[in-house]
Amino acid sequence: MIGAITHVPTVFFYRSSTSTRLRTTDSGLLDHLKDSLARTLVKFYPLAGRLEPIGRGRFDLDCNGLGVLFIEAEAQTTSLDDLGDLSCCTDFQPLIPEVDYDRPIGEWPLLLVQVTKFGCGGIGLGFSISHAVVDGLSALHFKNEWARVTRGEGIGTAPYLDRGVLRAGLPPVSRQPRFDPAEFQRPPVLLPDHAGAKPYHHETTVAKLKMTKTKVQMLKDMANAGGRTPSSTFDGRPFSTYETLTAHTWRCACKARKLRPDQPTSVGVCVDSRRRTSPPLPDAYFGNAVLDVKAAALAGDVVARPLGFAAGKIRKAVEKADSSEFLSSAVDYLKNQPDLSEFQDFHAEDDDVDDGPFFGMPNLGVISWLRLPMVGLDFGFGKEVYMGSTHEFDGDTMLLPGRDGDGAIVVAICLRVDHMEAFKRCFYGDIVV
Repeated sequence: MIGAITHVPTVFFYRSSTSTRLRTTDSGLLDHLKDSLARTLVKFYPLAGRLEPIGRGRFDLDCNGLGVLFIEAEAQTTSLDDLGDLSCCTDFQPLIPEVDYDRPIGEWPLLLVQVTKFGCGGIGLGFSISHAVVDGLSALHFKNEWARVTRGEGIGTAPYLDRGVLRAGLPPVSRQPRFDPAEFQRPPVLLPDHAGAKPYHHETTVAKLKMTKTKVQMLKDMANAGGRTPSSTFDGRPFSTYETLTAHTWRCACKARKLRPDQPTSVGVCVDSRRRTSPPLPDAYFGNAVLDVKAAALAGDVVARPLGFAAGKIRKAVEKADSSEFLSSAVDYLKNQPDLSEFQDFHAEDDDVDDGPFFGMPNLGVISWLRLPMVGLDFGFGKEVYMGSTHEFDGDTMLLPGRDGDGAIVVAICLRVDHMEAFKRCFYGDIVV
């Protein structure tokens, strides 16, 4: 009930094949996909329900079986080749089902699927899935099980649906949790005299920037420069790829946006709590088990100090959440709030809304899919040739593994149009040996 309560968009592309058990050109393909989806939802029935508002910024998950939205679309005058290099394509929106956020929240389908048939025989399989109900791991769990059912293999791993393991529905343990409430305060806003004080009203654009394995290592060497002392790398441990790339992206964004040195700025980091609870959550736990934490600093320090400074801020934020006590205290803090509306991100619904957390200028929100099994979704007509997502809001950033398995990483970022070229120059130009 906090953070983004809207939907996460993804799309998978498949080429036509004559050597697979199920072909994208089969006349009964759509009926087969709908039938297998219905059978998969028997086990994953929360996705067929709706969110029911109960007041005070809270809602229940009503497993009422109203179903999911399945959309059939055609692009018969277009082939996959017409889209060019999919890894560079930034506009997948027509291939992903759109949610009507003007309707009451209780009417939003929690899962929407769109199958787009191209003239070449290939297809695009687009998803919009409620982030309030499931996080990335649970969404992938569902997609993989649907693929298994479509292939005729049946459910491999049933979802674990008991939300009680995270004390859902239970009163807080303590009225005075041991937790820093600043963690849930809104991200910094632009200082009053900064140009563009309404940052969410500017046109944005998306870039997908590839970082080779060699370049990634060069950045890590920069972050860990100084003999890997405890003061720079926390007990001598070198900074990770995630910490380094997130720090570099944060730094470049501060430069491209020309933030004042005294401008507070933050990075929102998504932390998976599955292995941080005591005992750990079951492997097949199906829900949203992530917690957003923030790394904060002044823009002048992020830009002027060594890269290890920003990487250290990110590590500290993540490590603060690396305990069962912290997570339990955070849950109690939220349970004690009279209204959760102020903790919800509604900018994904209406960019004219001025309330709620905003991770655009002067901030970033960085999500890592580096460790998620994002590739190899085989419904019986072969594995996808590409998986992509959409990014619409300033500051939205995603770290993705390269497609070739060569250790490269793709940073997909959405920024204001007037900031993007400067960001690109910093992104590649600030890497030094």
